[in-house]
This record gives sequence, structure tokens and C-alpha cells, in this order.
Amino acid sequence: MNTKDMRRILGSSLIGSVIEYYDFILYATAASLVFDRVFFANLGPGFALFASFATLAVGYVARPLGGIVFGHFGDRLGRKQMLVLSMMLMGGATVLIGVLPTTSQIGIAAPVLLVLLRVVQGVAVGGEWGGATLMALEHAPAKKRGLAAAFANAGGPAGGLLATLVVSAVSALTGDQFLVWGWRLPFLFSAVLIMIGLVIRLKVAETPVFRELNAKAGRTRRAPLVEVLRSHPRAVVVTLVATLGFYCCQGLLTVWGVSLAVASGVDRSEVLNWKGAAAVVTVAVCFYSARLSDRIGRRAVLTGAGIAATILAYPLIMLLSNGTIWGFATAVVIGNGLVQGALAGPIGAYISEQFPTQIRYTGASLSYQGASMIGAGFTPMIATGLVLAGGGSVWMVGVFWIIVLLAGVVAVRLTREGAGIKLDPP
Repeated sequence: MNTKDMRRILGSSLIGSVIEYYDFILYATAASLVFDRVFFANLGPGFALFASFATLAVGYVARPLGGIVFGHFGDRLGRKQMLVLSMMLMGGATVLIGVLPTTSQIGIAAPVLLVLLRVVQGVAVGGEWGGATLMALEHAPAKKRGLAAAFANAGGPAGGLLATLVVSAVSALTGDQFLVWGWRLPFLFSAVLIMIGLVIRLKVAETPVFRELNAKAGRTRRAPLVEVLRSHPRAVVVTLVATLGFYCCQGLLTVWGVSLAVASGVDRSEVLNWKGAAAVVTVAVCFYSARLSDRIGRRAVLTGAGIAATILAYPLIMLLSNGTIWGFATAVVIGNGLVQGALAGPIGAYISEQFPTQIRYTGASLSYQGASMIGAGFTPMIATGLVLAGGGSVWMVGVFWIIVLLAGVVAVRLTREGAGIKLDPP
């Protein structure tokens, strides 16, 4: 494959993931700042926020389902077709959220419809990650797979950055009207992004290892999910646990932490701007740690990042909760930018290399999306519940995060090193 084709493939993985995660993380930002007041205003402040985070969690619960469904057809029909379908589903759901009537207008139907649209978002992004990661990884030479897979993984923080900048700009422009109608504009903007993404993705070819696998005549293949659960259950569980720390960083710092800072009186625009700055750091560190994993191995990078995160976890929670912009800024740049970035870089290649070609889409998606459901989907709710249980104190949140990070380090040490292994179909 020539350099031009590889650049097109990597660009497609990155831009497509940016657009899909813009939609998905935009919802997380709105759940922190808007939905508790628009769709759950009849509840008390604490419980309204909890309900808003519950709708956020629904999307993460749906992600493993998306990984299973898209993984099944991605392992049977190909990676490319699933990427186009996932983008169309995501764009449609996001635009519909942008025109959804509020609870004051249509009553209980509003939050019900919000939840249903969030489920569609979850299914779509659950299928997106596996396809985008494998499209890059399966085209790349062995010594550059970590970096190639990182182009898909960098789409998360890059999409988050784009969502944050758009929400921050709209918040500044609409002022007091932001909670009335301004919040809808970033959701409607998704229609433009989806059209751009579809044009790019339709020009990319199927991966060579899948084409070779699919060309083998007379091969009997089980349903991918059945084969994953029968032959590779340990790989699913261990890689899921290894990925939890990465997703807890996201849930605690960019969702729960944002809500905590704004509730403490920190200016909303400043919080969003620092969240955006942290996302820039995340993307840069993500690529660096992925490239490093091609040189010294995935396990070494993930172990080092996990140990550093464990040491920093409690101080970061204390900074996050001190009610100042400098505390939030320091916590989000270090925790989200450096720590999450270091964990995010190798994770796509690390998970994918644990599964053979014929079930890689399903196995990797099941593991990664299961971790996203538990780590990012429930973490804001868990943190909110721990604060309520602790009478307003956040120390239990710090302990919870440390336990998750340590479990991830242990899980990484229990897996094989995948850097450099052949991905040829069996």
C-alpha cells in the first residue's frame, strides 16, 4: 500500500471518529450543564443531576449492544459498511435531540424520547470504535499498528474538544438564552458534520486481512459472538478491566468534574475552555504513547500510565472539588490530558491484538464497549452517589478511582504482548 492510500485510511479513521464522538460527547456536556434543568427541572438539584447522568449512562449501556451487532456484521460482511451505517444512525439521533420538545412542553414524553435517542447514539458509537480501529490497524505495517490504531482512539478526545468548543461558543453567544434554545444549536450542527464524514468514509477500501479471510472458499464460520464467548472469554474480561481506568478518567474529569465545578460557582465558559485545552493535550499524548507502545510494547506503556494515575488519583479529586478554576484546570489538564492520553494511546491496538481476525471486530468491541459502559457510563452516577453518601465529601470518589486503576494495572500484566505479532487470517 502506498503512503497516499495509508494517509487516506488514517484520515478517515480520525475524522470519522471525531464526528461520531462529537455527537456522543456533546450529549455528556449537555447532561452536565443543561438536561437537569430542561428535562428534569421538577426534581431537586441533586436528584435532577443524578437523573441527567442516568440518561447519559443509558447511552453507555447501549454501547456493548452496538459492539455486538455491528461486530457480528463487521466480522461477516466487512468493516467499511458498518462504519457508514453507524455514522448515519448517530447523526440522525443527534439532530433529533436538537429538536426535541422539553418536559414543560410535552411532559414525561420528553425524557422518554431523550432516553430512546440516547440508546440509538450508544448503539451507533458502539459499532464505530471497532470498525474505525480495525480499518486503521489492519491496513498498517506491524511496527506501526499502535500509532495507526491511535488515530481512531484520538477521535474521542478530538471529538470532545470540538463539542466543547462549539458549546462554549454557543454559550457565550446566546448568554441567558442558552438554556432556552441555544443548547440546541450544537446538536443541529451535527447534520453538517455527518455529511462530511460520509463523503470521506465512502472512499476508503476494505482491509486486506479481512478481504483475504473472506476470500477463503468453503470455510465454515461460527457466529462471531458465539466464538468469542466460547474460545476467548478470558481475553474479553481481562482487556475490559484493563480499559476501565481510562474510561473512569473520562467520566470523573470531563463529566462529573465539569458539573461539580459549575455547581461550585466556577464560570461555565471557563470550565468548558479548560476542558477543551485538556482535550488538546489528550490528543497529543495519545499519539505519543501509541508510538512509544510500538517501540517498547503496549503492556509497558499501559502499566506505567496506570501506576502514575494511581498515585495522582486522590490529589486530582481534591483539586477538582476545591471550587476554583485553577483547581479544575490543573486536575483536568493532568488527569484528562496526561493520564487519560497515556492510557488511550495504546489501548486500541492492545485490545485488538488479543483477538484473531475472524472475530476481532466482535471481541474488541465487546471488551472496549463493556469498559465504556461501566467506566464512563456509570462513573458520574457513582461519584454523585458517593458524594451524597459521604455528606458532601469527595474522599470516597478518590478511593473508588484508585481501586479501578489498580485493577487495570493487574489486568494488563495478565495479558500477552501483542506489539509486532502477525495479523494474517488463520
